Amino acid sequence: MNKEILITADPQEKRVVIVKDKILEEFYIERPQDKTIVGNIYKGIIEAVIPSINGAFVDIGLPKKGFLYLTEIEDAYDLIDNHDSRLPQKKQPAKEVKKGQEVLVQVVKESFGTKGPRLSTHIGIAGRFLVLMPLDNQTGVSRRIEDDDERRRLRQILQELKLPKEVGFIVRTVASGKNKNDLMRDAVFLIKLWKGVEKTIKRQKAPSLIYEEYDLTLRVIRDSFSEDVAKLIVDSKPEFYRIQKFMGAFMGSFRRKVEYYRGADLFGEKDVERQINKVFEKKVYMKSKAYIIIEPTEGLVVVDVNSGGFKDKVNQEEAAFRVNCEAAIEAAHQLRLRDLGGIIVIDFIDMEKEFHRREVLRVLKEALNSDRAKYDILGISKFGLVEMTRERIHNTVQTLSFRDCPYCGGKGRVKSPVTMAIFALKELRKYLKDKRLREVTLTLNPEVAGEIARNKENVRFVERSLRVKLNLIPNPALKIEDISIS
Repeated sequence: MNKEILITADPQEKRVVIVKDKILEEFYIERPQDKTIVGNIYKGIIEAVIPSINGAFVDIGLPKKGFLYLTEIEDAYDLIDNHDSRLPQKKQPAKEVKKGQEVLVQVVKESFGTKGPRLSTHIGIAGRFLVLMPLDNQTGVSRRIEDDDERRRLRQILQELKLPKEVGFIVRTVASGKNKNDLMRDAVFLIKLWKGVEKTIKRQKAPSLIYEEYDLTLRVIRDSFSEDVAKLIVDSKPEFYRIQKFMGAFMGSFRRKVEYYRGADLFGEKDVERQINKVFEKKVYMKSKAYIIIEPTEGLVVVDVNSGGFKDKVNQEEAAFRVNCEAAIEAAHQLRLRDLGGIIVIDFIDMEKEFHRREVLRVLKEALNSDRAKYDILGISKFGLVEMTRERIHNTVQTLSFRDCPYCGGKGRVKSPVTMAIFALKELRKYLKDKRLREVTLTLNPEVAGEIARNKENVRFVERSLRVKLNLIPNPALKIEDISIS
């Protein structure tokens, strides 16, 4: 398996892709004006407490106030008022949480639409193999490490490290197979980093940024660079040196896999640009010529499976089963590639046999195993509907790259010339209802004007009934749905 990380960087934008066997697996964009705040730690001030929604709005120094559940405040630790920053505060009932109170929070979800960022008082700072939880003394192992022997081995290493008892650690999935020295080095770094954060907490006034998460490049290297990555190629010399420095500190054995690309178009040469362009299409074709349609809305994503040009000479049940299995793999791939989250409904082709439905569900779950985002699948109905949720943390690449069309207003459709011709004449009647004019000018898009002019009898009827001379002016500058009456 040939897996590569490709990075292009310039002052306006950084793009990172992960390619497996020349197929685009993951795609990320980061721009200076859209830089993610997920993972950042802030010293905030409670602006308002809303018991009816069990939440509080927190000013963290950004245009949009963050949202924090009151139950989290009850369990929070007070690093601001205590001289010893590791002393836990007593549980604070929600009714005692007051406006103006300072609180230490971490952003766990990006702002979406009109909603501000989602905040948490459960602080976690990720390293290469461990996550430090400075306000919690619990230890654990990632649920994604399923092998019981490996889980026991990693727990044993944590006990042998004799880490500070007042903080907690979670072993990350990438730590599977690592030795005691690897985990110890990561733990020492994270503890040292947190001590620096504590000093910043005491020094800074609220609202303010206390700790900033790594940028896109370093975040992907930390989270995705493992033994199965053959090479990392970057087309920016400053970024190349920065990566070398970072890997020298944390991942020295992988430095030899980093290459500087001297050509003009890294993504074009690797056939990635063509695949990126397809990320934004709603119809995705598969090898069998069947396809899926992906329709994201604000809170729901619908994936519709269609047999399309599938032509294998099998019965209807077997054909539906084969297409659905292929679609399950492709749907999981597209959800990860587009980073789609929230409630997701996949409408598979109807299958009569219960065994086939169970098998399609198994294929979908297996395909989702490599997804780092948390997900939950409810099951598959007899109609072939799968309901699931997928963790949504960052804005999607589509949100960053596109805006609603100013022409259709985001509907994805515009009215036909015939519809607009009928509508324009209705608007003309309304306009002339209380006016006594001899002449009126109707300016329209050429297609709409042509549709009206084509039916000359209709124009004469309008002129006779309204007792007005109608001048029809086509204007290419007008959109299909634009009407000007003068």
